Amino acid sequence: MKPKRQKRPGAFLFAVAVLRPLLMALTKRRWSGGENLVRDRGCVVVANHLSYADPLVVAHYLNDNGIAPSFLGQEEVFNIPVIGKILRSARQIPVYRETGQAADAYRAAVAAVEQGRCIVIYPEATLTRDPDLWPMRGKTGAARIALQTRCPVVPVVNWGAQAIIGPYESKPDLLPIKEVIVRAGAPVDLADLYERPITREVLQQATGRIMATLTGLLEEVRGEKAPTTRFDPRAVGIPTKGNPTKEQR
Repeated sequence: MKPKRQKRPGAFLFAVAVLRPLLMALTKRRWSGGENLVRDRGCVVVANHLSYADPLVVAHYLNDNGIAPSFLGQEEVFNIPVIGKILRSARQIPVYRETGQAADAYRAAVAAVEQGRCIVIYPEATLTRDPDLWPMRGKTGAARIALQTRCPVVPVVNWGAQAIIGPYESKPDLLPIKEVIVRAGAPVDLADLYERPITREVLQQATGRIMATLTGLLEEVRGEKAPTTRFDPRAVGIPTKGNPTKEQR
C-alpha cells in the first residue's frame, strides 16, 4: 500500500523535483523498514553520518515513504546564497554550535515535533571519525528532545553513500552507479525514562540506547560486527569539529 504522504512545503517540493530524478538516475536503491516510520505524529529520526551525500540519500528514502523531513544541519550550509534560503523555506533547521544561539535549534526542533513534524538528527553531530565508519559516541540532543516531547525515536541507517562522496571529500564519484542501502528500525524504547527528571545520567542512558540501536541496525545492513567499544574522538585526541585530517597535518 502506498504510504500516506505528509504535507510538504513548496520549497521542499522544488528540491524534490530537482534532486529526486538525479538520485533515481545515479543510484541503485535497496530500502527496507518503511513500516517502522511514524507518519501520524511528530517524531525524531536518528541516522548515522558517513558522507556529505547521505543527507540526500536519507531524505530521498523518507520522502518516498511519505515523510517530509526537517533536518538539523550546520549553520554554515544555511549561509550559502540561494541554497540557504531554499533550506529555510523547506523548514530545515540550522544548528549554531558553540554560540549564544545554540539553544535556538533545540527550541525549533521541539516546536517542530509538537507540530507533528519529523525531524532528522545525526546524534554524532558530525561525520563519523571511526576508521571503519561505525557510529561513534553520540551527543545527547536527540535524547533530550525525545524525552521532553515523549515522541518516537526511529533509527535509520544508511550504507553506500560513502562510495559516492568519501568522508570529508568534496568531489563525487558517480560512475559506476553506486548502490545505497537505507533501513529503518523499530522505535527505540525510552518509555521507562519518561517519568524521571531529565538529568545528565538519564540523557546519557537514553543516548546509549539510541547509539546501540543504530549500531545494531547497521550491523544487519553491513553483515559485520561493530567494535565492542564505541569510538570516541576525544579519547584519541581527534578534533570533534571540522576535517580531522586537515587539522592533524
